[in-house]
Amino acid sequence: MAPEKGISRGLKRDHDGHISEAMIDIEDAAPTQKKLPASISALAYSTPSSSTRSKRIKVEETDNHSQASYASTSAAQSTSNLSHAMRSQKKMAQAPEPRDTGSSSPRKKKIQMELEVPLEAPPKWQEVYDLIKQMRDEVEAPVDSMGCAAVMRDEPNPKSQRFGTLVSLMLSSQTKDEVTAQAVANLRATLPGGLNVEGILAADDELIQNAICKVGFWRRKSTYLKQTAQRLKDDFDSEVPQTVDDLCSLPGVGPKMAFLVLQVAWNLNLGIGVDVHVHRITNRLGWHKKPTATPEQTRLNLQSWLPKSLHKEINPLLVGFGQMICLPVKPKCDACLLSERGLCPSAKRGPVTGKTPVKRNEKPNPVMKTVEDLIAEEGLVKVEDSEDRLDSSHLPMMQAEDVEGESVKIGYSERP
Repeated sequence: MAPEKGISRGLKRDHDGHISEAMIDIEDAAPTQKKLPASISALAYSTPSSSTRSKRIKVEETDNHSQASYASTSAAQSTSNLSHAMRSQKKMAQAPEPRDTGSSSPRKKKIQMELEVPLEAPPKWQEVYDLIKQMRDEVEAPVDSMGCAAVMRDEPNPKSQRFGTLVSLMLSSQTKDEVTAQAVANLRATLPGGLNVEGILAADDELIQNAICKVGFWRRKSTYLKQTAQRLKDDFDSEVPQTVDDLCSLPGVGPKMAFLVLQVAWNLNLGIGVDVHVHRITNRLGWHKKPTATPEQTRLNLQSWLPKSLHKEINPLLVGFGQMICLPVKPKCDACLLSERGLCPSAKRGPVTGKTPVKRNEKPNPVMKTVEDLIAEEGLVKVEDSEDRLDSSHLPMMQAEDVEGESVKIGYSERP
């Protein structure tokens, strides 16, 4: 049947596949016109009616709206991507090139050295300080014989002495002085060439872990020792740094350790080393107008009013006081002169049960063994004196009471 001639209204699909209404020459369009789906053909050629007309208009409007929405979304996305790329390129161009330190350890945030506005000294602080010194003179605390200033005192090599001081402080966190000192003695007795940068780098992980297995977080600290030794060798000629920021860039080293290392190893009094004892006791004494939440807040407050001549001695002074009298739990207020004279706002009044009075000239227990004692009595051998690997059974067993401070109660009794 020949196609009917004439002009008719219908739908037309453009090259993008969109359908729109158009006038179609039936004779010209018939030979090449593609067959439309039944639903669309019925819509195009059905008898015009209000219902069909509204459907057709709705289809056309929806199609046009979708096309416009797609075009708008694509343009916005392209603009956003372009802007993001331009901003990234600008930041890369402005950013300074990273400093090549020869090590993969990132540099930590710069340490704040002082408050912008100094604080006023608390009332009667000098009287309190002098009484604490009087009590400390009568009692020997573990920090006096096993703290970071004592464990390497007999080391003849100054460079090794400084490194050993740093190591003892890295091992001391969350660990009692007795356990830390014994771990340092184990390292000195077993590392090839002694406790120095070369000895740490030459030793395998198992040997180091066997030596320090009683300190808190010993697995993590053994990794820190290796990483720190490598950093010192690569960046500091195997020497302990002499600035707070350089020390704090080492793995496992914080501000407290940095200030104490500078004081003990280099005799540089640049700030106060604040540990859990100093933080706890100064808050108990009310030396902060507003209680401090972190040791760093405590340090900055104390440094703003405490005479600099006391910055070095206040750490061992208060640490020993906290170990023997002002304990984290059940402090011995009945044996404290501050409580007796009403100078401690945190003192517990009245008789206190279950406490042992502090004996004058009391010696800490246990007594530290020297390197020679360990070798002679415990069967330890130095690596260079034997080809056999050090077995963990050769190490002396230590009491697994690695508890320090009020917030951390962690102990380790297993061997690596």
